Amino acid sequence: MSVRLGGAAEGPPVRIRRAVAVASAALLLVTGCARAATGTWTDGAPPSYDPPGSATAIVWDDCQSEAERITGTKISGPHAQCGAMQVPADWSDPGGPTLGLALLRIPHTGRGAIGSLLVNPGGPGASGVEFGAYAALLVPAEIRQKFDLIGFDPRGVGRSMPVSCISDADKDATAAADPDPPTQPAFDEQVTLAKRVAAGCGAKYGEALGVINTEQTARDMDAIRAAVGDKKLSYLGYSYGTLLGSVYAALFPAKVRALVLDGAVDPKQDSVVASESQAAGFEQAFDAYAKDCRRRGSACQVGPDARKSVLSILAATRAKPVPGRNGEKRAATAGYALLAVVAALYSQQEWPQLSSALGKLRSGDPTDVFALADSYNERGPDGHYSNQTDAHLAVECTDEGHSPGAAEIRTLQGQWDAKYPLFGGALALSLLSCTDWPAKRDPYPTGAATGSPPILVIGTTGDPATPYENAGKLASQLGTGRLLTWEGEGHTAYPQTKCIRDAVDGYLLRGATPPAGTRCPRQ
Repeated sequence: MSVRLGGAAEGPPVRIRRAVAVASAALLLVTGCARAATGTWTDGAPPSYDPPGSATAIVWDDCQSEAERITGTKISGPHAQCGAMQVPADWSDPGGPTLGLALLRIPHTGRGAIGSLLVNPGGPGASGVEFGAYAALLVPAEIRQKFDLIGFDPRGVGRSMPVSCISDADKDATAAADPDPPTQPAFDEQVTLAKRVAAGCGAKYGEALGVINTEQTARDMDAIRAAVGDKKLSYLGYSYGTLLGSVYAALFPAKVRALVLDGAVDPKQDSVVASESQAAGFEQAFDAYAKDCRRRGSACQVGPDARKSVLSILAATRAKPVPGRNGEKRAATAGYALLAVVAALYSQQEWPQLSSALGKLRSGDPTDVFALADSYNERGPDGHYSNQTDAHLAVECTDEGHSPGAAEIRTLQGQWDAKYPLFGGALALSLLSCTDWPAKRDPYPTGAATGSPPILVIGTTGDPATPYENAGKLASQLGTGRLLTWEGEGHTAYPQTKCIRDAVDGYLLRGATPPAGTRCPRQ
């Protein structure tokens, strides 16, 4: 299974920033919207780059039909536009080879436009092109009136020279793997799987993987800002997108107009601290779900003691996986069961679906458990995955300065099991992903955004994936950060409630930061 964070409060189910062993891959290049950016990764060879040069202008084409295909609904106002631009493959060599970025723009609908609002849904590995289309339905009307909404697929993601080096079979194996293997041989099997995945990516791309990282992407964001003609950047980033925003602010503080960082990642946490923080966050979120189950009584199909029920389900599926139905060849293991729980804890709206899925699983029908897991991992009905996990792994491991070894991870598994009974083992195993990563590490810079205007950082008290305390830490590290708290459940806040919408909209439109200590109620 895999545990990542990310994703906006509404819209497509995208997650981010910490994978267990692996999960989710195979190139699924969607054409039509945001033409696949020029240049491709090729089997067994380094990337094929365009001729040397620095960032280029963006050429836009109408792609309204594709934007509406992505969202599944009509998007009112001016037609969506898709485009591509070239940026240096390595910003330390701006005159060297280039690679292509794919973008989508939803033009503003009113008069007196402020400029562009660059959006990012998280990941790393989530498509900003697709989220750009959803953003037209997500943000309030006044934001649409004043801003062109721009989404882009970061380098290595989706339509921007996508990294694809993990087989569908290995993604299935990872999702099915025991999230908390009790024996050393079972643990060693997952070590072997992680090594195989890393070796395959290294064999295919080699050191070219080193340019797929957060700092390079933050510099791409500044190239996009310049290409669309904005003197300063306005930005809305969720989850991993907050890391991109904070790195951008550290690199280009004088070019910040307004940054909204929702679901904060603490840039200074190492992988071990970040994973343990998530384990605690998911335990807290599960407790909230369990409390809701007790309140709902018989309407909650998982039973009045949700924790006891889930532990029982994990034990049962570990001993005997539940065969799939209606042609489904997979069996629901403990890995799939816990992955369904993780997926549903991102949004309180998904809690009833989780209860129903687990109730059906106990009755021998794993269909809905697979649906939750597959949505989370971007696995299609045909068994093919998007490249979300390939890109996630490339960015995550390149960003990481040091990764713990297998023996240390096995020790952490035991320690975290004692503190976080449902999620500790899984989050410890997530660290295996980067242990044997073959490419050069290139950690992103951290630091204060000295000279920038105030930056709005949003934390949700019940956020499982980016725990609330991260938000205060990020605001403090930025120096110019202003913390806004939502006393809600799930991952990320904007635009969940009127209080949150009013605070964020006032900041984006007029630069008005909410008073220090502002806390928005749950509803």
